[in-house]
Amino acid sequence: MDLHITTLGSGPIPVLALHCGLGRGSMWKGVSKHAPDLTITAPDLPGHGRSPAFPDGVDVHDATTEAVRPLMRDWVHLAGHSFGATVALRLALEVPEQVASLTLVEPVFFAAAANAEPKARHRAAEERVFAAYQTGDMLAAARAFNGLWGGGVPWDSFPPEVQQGMAQGMGFIAGTEASLWGDCHGLLAPGKLEALTCPITFLRGEDTVPIITDVHKGLMARLPQAREVVVPCAGHMVTLTHASALAEALTTTVAAQPA
Repeated sequence: MDLHITTLGSGPIPVLALHCGLGRGSMWKGVSKHAPDLTITAPDLPGHGRSPAFPDGVDVHDATTEAVRPLMRDWVHLAGHSFGATVALRLALEVPEQVASLTLVEPVFFAAAANAEPKARHRAAEERVFAAYQTGDMLAAARAFNGLWGGGVPWDSFPPEVQQGMAQGMGFIAGTEASLWGDCHGLLAPGKLEALTCPITFLRGEDTVPIITDVHKGLMARLPQAREVVVPCAGHMVTLTHASALAEALTTTVAAQPA
């Protein structure tokens, strides 16, 4: 699948950056402005932006990973936000020898959450989104999704074309359940995470959706080299709202690459 690619910056250090669900590659533009040493390759993931739609009947995590894999270089720094962070983690687990560092911004990998109680609370919140989706009212589903993950940005602040675009993407959101909740691709298999040796940074907003804190805890318990950066006063959409803080964390992670 030929993805639409946005190339940001012209620095000597290559970064492959993957956006969130219902986003697009250009969302990394602000980060690039604060990271002059990087060249960021930021594709529109399948079914997003100007890239082709997902083929019918495919697993969206499989299809995204397959589409992005050709963009991997022999030695690249990987970054991802939300859904994109789960794909970046999967790529790093599949080809660790090609990954120089890993920056994961609020991966929505709910299966990795460390404790059952916060996972159950978040599942109940997500069920409201899925309930709206099941009625066939995609605008209502998108509104509910934005209420949960939009970082406080009011639904009515979006122009109608943006609302419609988000509504059209709700089938993708529903299609992530098996991978993000069920770990159907086995990323949490014993010994798999522990095999990663590259520098790893987890970044989250201080005011983000609570389940993210628990996802980070669950993953970091198995990644002793990982560090966490918490951005004050930030929500889930930290790539847009606090691009300079993300850029600082990303460049620090890149610099931690062993010689």
